[in-house]
Amino acid sequence: MKKVLLALGALALVIPAAYAGIATPELKFEKYELANGLEVLLSEDHSVPLTSVEIWYHVGAKNEVPGRSGFAHLFEHIMFQGSRNVAEDTYFKYLEGAGATLINGTTDFDRTNYFETVPSNQLDLALWLESDRMGFLLDTLTQERLDNQRAVVRKERQQSTENVPYGVAEEQFFKQLYPAPHPYNGVVIGSHADLEAATLDDVKGFFRTYYVPNNATLAIVGDFNPADIKAKVEKYFGSIAKSAEPPPESIAAAPITAEKRLSLTDGKADLAKVYFGWVTPSSFQPGDAELTLAANILGDGKASRLEKALTIDKAIASEVSVSQYSLQHGSVFQVTVMGNPGQTPEQLEAAAWPVIQGLAAAPPTQEELTRALTAWQATTLRQLQALGGFGGKADMLNYYNHHTGDAGYLPKDFARMQAVTPESLQKVFAAQITATNRVVLHVTPAPKAANPAETTGGAK
Repeated sequence: MKKVLLALGALALVIPAAYAGIATPELKFEKYELANGLEVLLSEDHSVPLTSVEIWYHVGAKNEVPGRSGFAHLFEHIMFQGSRNVAEDTYFKYLEGAGATLINGTTDFDRTNYFETVPSNQLDLALWLESDRMGFLLDTLTQERLDNQRAVVRKERQQSTENVPYGVAEEQFFKQLYPAPHPYNGVVIGSHADLEAATLDDVKGFFRTYYVPNNATLAIVGDFNPADIKAKVEKYFGSIAKSAEPPPESIAAAPITAEKRLSLTDGKADLAKVYFGWVTPSSFQPGDAELTLAANILGDGKASRLEKALTIDKAIASEVSVSQYSLQHGSVFQVTVMGNPGQTPEQLEAAAWPVIQGLAAAPPTQEELTRALTAWQATTLRQLQALGGFGGKADMLNYYNHHTGDAGYLPKDFARMQAVTPESLQKVFAAQITATNRVVLHVTPAPKAANPAETTGGAK
């Protein structure tokens, strides 16, 4: 093992007055690296006899090339199907039989993760399973297994995108925001055509490039023995060979310099919906914090501007959502408004846009900004308790490590948000959220077929 200590720290927060009485969370961690390039994050906590293991592979839809979308999500399925020493469809059986919980994997544009929480005396099992699929998955990846999981993913796409209200609209929305060949073009799950076109060699090549120790970070949080944890990590992962470094990413979202408009009719939708979207500064870049809090001011809770104006005062909307979707290669500031029955997308847009513009015309009040900051802090602190607690801590360490290179970035993140002022928020918002660089998508429900009994005077 390459015994190079990269970082040792504690996540300690300065809690504002709104959090007086809440204990300041402190998460001690150590970061080091194996000779094969695998990053390791350790955080010891003996409060309960459980340990969470989470691996982040630094690969997502951002790493896919045109014509081969959906590979990262495809592997989210394949990784649970077996490897050299783990028989097909036994991954969950091993873990569940040992008392593990929260066993899953997720894929996004920027990363893929796999995780489980095990009784602390079953830590070796979790490490063995994770290492076997990292090092030896391709030994058992056959054409039959690929075809099987490809069919599962295609069905999932139908259920999540094609056969649900607004699913196709959301895919088209991202296609407008990120025109091809940008890899955020579309949805993480990929397209039917690309999945069908993928060959076994294509898929194996993608795995050899990205699912390697020098493109991964392993977080272990919970009740482990500090005297032997590094030896365990070395035992299970140290022999996996380092691969060539993945190709460097040089992805830039093309700036939108003229408004884009799209109108769709959705036969599965019952209510009109309007989408507004802007490509905004990447995660943790200047402006990202201001827009994160601006999203809260506009759309978080009944006191937010859009919620109050559209769902309460005018009562024309049934749902409002606003977010700064922070991504590594161009974030998305998104506003969606779903109408009440009888409303059209045009009416929703006409009512929503002046409210959105209001945040560019004048700074928010200090009360609004404080409320937004408090809500963001509360959400962040709750994430530490997600996935059973230890899983949330492992995920947060990995999240900050992935996006900033600093697993202990949490206090800096609080400071970043606390530095936002009403004036700085307005300045960023006015520069980024305009009518000339936006995407606007209208979704109209398809007319419903009339009931014959109602139109022909049928028997009652």
